[in-house]
Amino acid sequence: MSSPRVVITGVAAVTPLADNIETTWKRLVAGESGIAAITLFDASAYASRIAGEVKNFAPEAFMPSKQMRRMDRFTQFAVISAKMLLEDSDFAVTPENAFETAVILGIGLGGLHTLETWHAKLLESGPDKISPFMIPMLISNMGPGQVSIFTGAKGPNIVTTSACASGIHAVGTAWSEMLLGRISAAISGGVEATVTPLGVAGFTAMKALSTRYNNDPAKASRPFDAGRDGFVIGEGAGLIMLEILDKAIERGAKIYAEVVGYGASGDAWHMTAPREDGEGMAKAMQNALREAGISPSAVTHINAHATSTHLNDITETRAIKLVFGDHAKKLKISATKSMTGHLLGAAGGIETVFTALALHRETLPGTINLELPDPECDLDYLAGGSEKIACEYAMCNSFGFGGTNASLILKKYQG
Repeated sequence: MSSPRVVITGVAAVTPLADNIETTWKRLVAGESGIAAITLFDASAYASRIAGEVKNFAPEAFMPSKQMRRMDRFTQFAVISAKMLLEDSDFAVTPENAFETAVILGIGLGGLHTLETWHAKLLESGPDKISPFMIPMLISNMGPGQVSIFTGAKGPNIVTTSACASGIHAVGTAWSEMLLGRISAAISGGVEATVTPLGVAGFTAMKALSTRYNNDPAKASRPFDAGRDGFVIGEGAGLIMLEILDKAIERGAKIYAEVVGYGASGDAWHMTAPREDGEGMAKAMQNALREAGISPSAVTHINAHATSTHLNDITETRAIKLVFGDHAKKLKISATKSMTGHLLGAAGGIETVFTALALHRETLPGTINLELPDPECDLDYLAGGSEKIACEYAMCNSFGFGGTNASLILKKYQG
């Protein structure tokens, strides 16, 4: 018995480029940056004072203020994106399909805003002043939990927490559940909101963030460029609606792309650094290709992890060469973090959305700020801007702390 085909029938996002997917996509293909000075807190004493914030975010326009106050910012992103996702996909959760509809989201750190707010309150006023909503607001699984409550989806309700690979692991998990016949639809992707005093201080202490471009934020995220000096922290959400193809056709759904392969691996190497030979990253890509049943030469486009950190960019380039051989030189590689910053647990979600749209709209986003390529980064990263190219297969990569690697392969839907 053949496995069912799984397709993407809806996309949604709130990102540093815009609070909706259409404006986000328009700005992305135009090569515009969403990175600016931090406004969510006073960062004047910080070595890194820039971020990819979601600007003009107004959750009160989508939900009652009482409900809003009982959600951390990351959960607000999740619920509002889910609302937009259902509208885009025209998918309705009904009593008949509720238990077959899952919510599986990737979230790296969860409610840092809540943690910091109530820890300050604890120090100031003591334990009796802590809100009973603190823990429910803080925990990562409240993202999919609140989306489930909002939508009525009663299928598996899961959060994957695997650092910067969380989003693709979530999509891969949802896809796997659908292939096993356990569910027929899933709201999936990634969510994160860690532009907070503690979040920025922690990554700064690791010397992971860019500090050289505080006075020119739009230039700070520069994957594969010799002048890169760290990633730019970002926030937001990227969600997709997954459905079994037959059911999507039956209801007349529009289809953005088909999910055909997912691969994961572990480096077993270091807390924060990838293996420099790219072995673990390569294995995740090879696993995805095997699942898709295609040769490396079938892939035209990669949305790279491309964090704008020295070791990651070099290692990912090496891994791509290991997997694709001579074909690596023909690949069209986008580094969309150059415009959004690094959304951590949400990165794989929003970049899956970008990859689906690249196939559907036959437009590959470019890479900005690639002015002087690192000599060890010598592939085609679309430094000249977005290109109109029709692709059959595209890959999306995410790699994270702890040596966790994930890769996803999408196919242009052709019936």
